[in-house]
Amino acid sequence: MLYVVKILISATLIVLISELAKKSAHLGAIVGSLPLVSLIAITWMFYESNGDIKRMQDYSIGVFWYVLPSLVFFLLFPACLNKLPFWGSMLIASAATFLAYLAMVWGLGKFGMKL
Repeated sequence: MLYVVKILISATLIVLISELAKKSAHLGAIVGSLPLVSLIAITWMFYESNGDIKRMQDYSIGVFWYVLPSLVFFLLFPACLNKLPFWGSMLIASAATFLAYLAMVWGLGKFGMKL
């Protein structure tokens, strides 16, 4: 039953953000940029792991570091849309973001940090 509740809450969140973005791109962006998914995931982790603090700490630190390379997508995608069709822009921005993730993991590894 909890699995179904998770799916319903997640789907509702995605629909809410897309509907808000139809009315106002800025409002949709504000709600979409909130760490709602992380808050929900941490809540599920808390209840399912009997309050495993270490797991929640590791998750939070990982999200912090992985948010940084994800910003590549949000800068590159709108720039690509000026010159390329939607799917081409999506592909290039996604590929560049993937490379940024790899670079982040490699770079952090050079400093002894393993995600």
